[in-house]
Amino acid sequence: MTLTETTLDALADELAEAGRTRTLIPRITARHPEATIEDSYAIQGRWRDRELARGRRLVGRKIGLTSKAMQAATGITEPDYGVMFDDTVVDTGAVLEFDRFTNVRIEVELAFVLSAPLEGPGCTLFDVLRATEYVTPALEVLDAHVELEGRTIVDTIADNAAYGAMVLGGRPVRPHDTDLRWAAALLHRNETIEETGVAAGVLGHPGRGVAWLANKLAQHGERLEAGEIILSGSFTRPVWIERGDTVLADYGELGSISCRFS
Repeated sequence: MTLTETTLDALADELAEAGRTRTLIPRITARHPEATIEDSYAIQGRWRDRELARGRRLVGRKIGLTSKAMQAATGITEPDYGVMFDDTVVDTGAVLEFDRFTNVRIEVELAFVLSAPLEGPGCTLFDVLRATEYVTPALEVLDAHVELEGRTIVDTIADNAAYGAMVLGGRPVRPHDTDLRWAAALLHRNETIEETGVAAGVLGHPGRGVAWLANKLAQHGERLEAGEIILSGSFTRPVWIERGDTVLADYGELGSISCRFS
């Protein structure tokens, strides 16, 4: 890491305040061009620990930027991850308060619910499938707290990978009961199809995103625990949402998810 402990703490505090006030902070890389990916995970970790100390409960992780569609949309070419707290998870049909977020984009994903721990290094797709109780459709609500123009992977990671909320629904399936590569979705916004995609867009198989995460966490001395929900990465580009919009994702045989932003 290149940033001092004082700077890391100050940036974590900035992001926490931005989350509370629904504002954007100036790009970290504009102010600290020397900042590394390790710095950004250190900032995220400090922010996470502050939220845990406030009484929030960690229920899973999100993986971002695992598909070519998302990398093309952001200009960032490697995956990242963030944490998900219990108060950010809602069921299909939920009405979400638009003003709860600084900005809103929606992504189409699959969520893996683990029945056993996963630990790297050397975690494989087969390890993921063995450790997964079921897979279910999910929507991720993106919510950035760092200005979007010109941001890099460092800015995004520090901002908890721009995670805002998760909507769960559809029909859960065991990982061997269907070919997850061919799980597909149509994303509607206000009855118009905005995006379509197939889950193989995530590293060839969405489970590979979970394996990547287990191996990445091992570098930080962590592992995935039984019961955690893992968002494996979007296989469509993000869709911008306005107040009053209704979102419906049709996953075919895996069912559908909907939500509205009031």
